[in-house]
Amino acid sequence: MNITVIGTGYVGLVSGVCFSELGNQVICVDNNVEKVNLLTEGHVPIYEPGLKEIMNNNVKAGRLSFTTNIQDAISYSDIIIIAVGTPSLPNGEANLSYIELVAREIGSHMDNYKIIMTKSTVPVGTNDRIQEWISSLTDQPFDMASVPEFLREGTAVQDTLFPDRIVIGTSSARAEQVLRELHQPLTDQIIVTDIRSAEMIKYASNAFLATKISFINEISNICEKVGADVSRVAEGMGYDRRIGGSFLKAGIGYGGSCFPKDTQALIQIAGNVDYDFKLLKSVVEVNKDQRFNVIRKLEDALGSLKGKEIAVWGLAFKPDTDDVRDAPAIEIIQRLLEEGARVRAYDPIATVNFRKEVDSPSIAWEERAMNAAEGADALCVLTEWKEFMEVNLVELSTRMKQPILIDGRNIYGEAQIKDSSFRYYAVGRPSLTNIESRKPAII
Repeated sequence: MNITVIGTGYVGLVSGVCFSELGNQVICVDNNVEKVNLLTEGHVPIYEPGLKEIMNNNVKAGRLSFTTNIQDAISYSDIIIIAVGTPSLPNGEANLSYIELVAREIGSHMDNYKIIMTKSTVPVGTNDRIQEWISSLTDQPFDMASVPEFLREGTAVQDTLFPDRIVIGTSSARAEQVLRELHQPLTDQIIVTDIRSAEMIKYASNAFLATKISFINEISNICEKVGADVSRVAEGMGYDRRIGGSFLKAGIGYGGSCFPKDTQALIQIAGNVDYDFKLLKSVVEVNKDQRFNVIRKLEDALGSLKGKEIAVWGLAFKPDTDDVRDAPAIEIIQRLLEEGARVRAYDPIATVNFRKEVDSPSIAWEERAMNAAEGADALCVLTEWKEFMEVNLVELSTRMKQPILIDGRNIYGEAQIKDSSFRYYAVGRPSLTNIESRKPAII
């Protein structure tokens, strides 16, 4: 099939590359000339394992190209995928200005029947508005479809090529048939529904996963007080098929481009129809507070943080990505600076992006993990990069001024901790603190 993907951000670029990998002819369109030139030269502006190799293979095979010429791309294609950003407005609602701009561009350049497929995450009812915007500018026939994405950064290629399910929202039998054929090579788990339900499935899915994360983090906080181990609690819960083990890993909360934005947007969607989504508001509140447990544990270990050297390992919101959008490290480091601490930060790939969000003379940007920890009063692990898991903790403790380790992602096992001299603060695992005086509460 001939496909145009409008938008070369995370969703658009991964979708375009993967559809070309399936043998389709794909044109990716972006109005950023510099980005298009970069992609044409074989460079990927985001870090995503496997993406660059697949992209360049399909460019070489003649199935994938990049352009700023939206008119030619629309004319060429049978399916037009909208994959532009919907960032949050100050009130939490999704900003649809890019969606409207693209819809009007499509309407202006339609020359025959097209299927307009929305992959951007949009509030319920947005595809109706897209249809109106396009219809106001063309008499050409077209059908609308909502096909939300469920990819995870760091495993986006894998998630796209081997999805759990495909959701197709459309009222057109013609569009349904074409889109079934397009997605059939990926999975036979294809759910067809109305457009508004498809739009809602995306928000509901992300909100539920965010709820699981905040729930297990609340459980971890109780575990710390009663002497239970949240990792064993989560394991025991996960064996229940009604619950499942995914997204039950306690830590410092979720971040990234999807969960924070989509939970806030769904709260606003509910508010716009006069419904107070109390549960989801609590999920957001719990998540925001969870990251500051790192600060509270540092203060417990060090007292005042003024003048202290704090090493930070991990700036990206998760491993295998350079994305720092709403990363917990942002607010944690900002709070450390407010408390008068000096920060020595390291991340394998996300430092450049992070410095665009937070920079200060009080932050030393290190190129190696051990350099960041050298002489530090405490070390905070904020992203579960594999290289951090493989560090020799005995050696690490000797490089630090004080052997204090705040493990915000529970990446170290009991044997590693017991063999070291660290005062170890995990999330919901109080028995591993290596502090003899710690006693659980008696209930």
